[in-house]
Amino acid sequence: MSQQRKILVTSALPYVNGSPHMGHLVEYLQTDIWVRFQKLRGHDCIYVCASDAHGTPIMLKAREMGITPEALTEGYSAEFANDFRDFGIEFDNYHTTHSPENEALVTEIFEALRKKGDIYTRTIEQAYDEKERMFLPDRFVRGTCPFCKTEDQYGDACENCSKTYTPADLIDPVSVISGTAPVMRESEHYFFKLSEYGDRLRAWMTDATLDKNVVAKLNEWFDAGLQDWDISRDAPYFGFRIPGTDDKYFYVWLDAPVGYMASFMNLCGRRKDLDFDAYWRPGSDVEVYHFIGKDIMYFHTLFWPAVLGGAGFRTPTSVFAHGFLTVNGQKMSKSRGTFIKARTYLDNLDPSFLRYYYAAKLGPTIEDIDLNLEDFIARVNSDLVGKLINIASRCAGFINKRFDGRLADRLPDENLFADFQGAADSIALLYERREYSKAMRSIMALADKANRYIDEHKPWVMIKDADRIADVQLVCTQGLNMFRSLIIYLSPVIPAVAASARRFLNEERWQWQDATSPLLAATLPRFEPLLTRVEPDQVTRMIEQSQESQPVPDTTADDDTISIDDFMNVDLRIARIEKAESVEGADKLLALTLDVGGSTRQVFAGIKAAYDPESLPGRHVVVVANLAPRKMRFGVSEGMVLAAGPGGEDIFLLSPDDGARAGMRVK
Repeated sequence: MSQQRKILVTSALPYVNGSPHMGHLVEYLQTDIWVRFQKLRGHDCIYVCASDAHGTPIMLKAREMGITPEALTEGYSAEFANDFRDFGIEFDNYHTTHSPENEALVTEIFEALRKKGDIYTRTIEQAYDEKERMFLPDRFVRGTCPFCKTEDQYGDACENCSKTYTPADLIDPVSVISGTAPVMRESEHYFFKLSEYGDRLRAWMTDATLDKNVVAKLNEWFDAGLQDWDISRDAPYFGFRIPGTDDKYFYVWLDAPVGYMASFMNLCGRRKDLDFDAYWRPGSDVEVYHFIGKDIMYFHTLFWPAVLGGAGFRTPTSVFAHGFLTVNGQKMSKSRGTFIKARTYLDNLDPSFLRYYYAAKLGPTIEDIDLNLEDFIARVNSDLVGKLINIASRCAGFINKRFDGRLADRLPDENLFADFQGAADSIALLYERREYSKAMRSIMALADKANRYIDEHKPWVMIKDADRIADVQLVCTQGLNMFRSLIIYLSPVIPAVAASARRFLNEERWQWQDATSPLLAATLPRFEPLLTRVEPDQVTRMIEQSQESQPVPDTTADDDTISIDDFMNVDLRIARIEKAESVEGADKLLALTLDVGGSTRQVFAGIKAAYDPESLPGRHVVVVANLAPRKMRFGVSEGMVLAAGPGGEDIFLLSPDDGARAGMRVK
């Protein structure tokens, strides 16, 4: 056994302005598996997290709901904590960034950086919403990308061409809060001199042995030149006020990662065996790892280590980034029912299924993973139920019924068991490197060996032969020991199933190396099923519960067609022309007064060149009755009369008496 390590692990703090969903769970399950593995190996590993509870989105959502930001974040924090618990995610501490510990730490960091001269103020121009009387975060401004001209893009980066810019660069910018065009206003902000940390960050990057894809992205940022970081925001803002100011607040991305330290500090207040400085000051022998999504690499691999180092704290040992989740090969969708909340999953399916499926997909890179629901059903049923649990269920019944629950005192095939013993180090290395998918394949390859052994020896046949009864006990003891090794290897992934298996095997606790020592001459209680199959209707029900009615997506953005749903929204009616008059100052327009079944409307129609207004009263026309009124220079037009033809004198009203003129017969 290697020397015990001290490890502190964090997951990115969930932003608590909505409910947890399947995408969130990728990161927390990945982290929880790694932490459970380290603890199983005997290491001193602590896992902390917290709710990210500050920022403009939370402030605005609370205002919309008519509650305080504190009430909003407390409610969602409780929801996250409950869902995490029910998925078997086991934190040593779960806290919040809206805490005294976090305020004290972020203030200490700010003052230390300011004392060093790494903080300065500068007047900048920002987008300002005059209607809402507030400065707008970049993501609260949308408009047309100045580079590729894609419409409806955020104010900081284009999702189409990936170029970055400021809201002032957008074409036709609009505030997402009020829908009005923002103006640019000046404001004094606080900046951190990130530009001076290039050499120190490069050195840290080398020591941290980051994933090659993360390194490649970092090199892009270095090549472009590091920019100083705006760490302040103007009131109104939900967060911590900067000392010495009345209307300036720490930007949420400054105090959010400090939440890792604050959560640990909160834990230290309850556990006297922990020393905050021993974990967070330079010279610490503790390993500190952050698990994050690839979308927040910039903050965790540039800002965070620079801020920590500059303020006199230690930097992370490494940062592990993962990709996003797709469902059935596409982004999660409410209309398709694949935007699945964590609680909706829990209401329908065993969390062990998802823990295993994610593990079978996850690796150490930033590649996205896909939750294919058909594959999910097939793989869980094949691997967990058909291979793993099947070993125990095939052997336990014979041990319970014919041998009073007692295992034999030896293994009949020690060479076969040696394969299971010998896999301990290689599987451990895969877990350590976060190569979960490879670890699952290795474990299931061993499960195949165990099932082949049972198939070859057929204890259900041997039990019928009085001379071979003792062999049945030996074969089933071999089978249950192979199952025991497998379930120990899988216990970081499916801890609830492993706990049930451990109780069946009558053992109080396991460590990793227990998988290499057989359990012999032990008496076992009655076997109870450890896991049942996933039924397709469970998944169908989950999808149905997640489905929300959404507008039909526009799949024809590159042409001028409309969908059938758009057409069905058009209210076409037959109207009688009561009066038709020329419009003074208009060459083409006639003012029509229409009787639309009990009400009259005024409509301006560009048909003056084709029709004498005196010939129109009494005729019937087709009119779009639900067109929004349009204010024109001559008055308000309350609909649209339909006509055909190329224009000018060749315009044909779509009424029966125009049929002859149009060369057709209308019925």
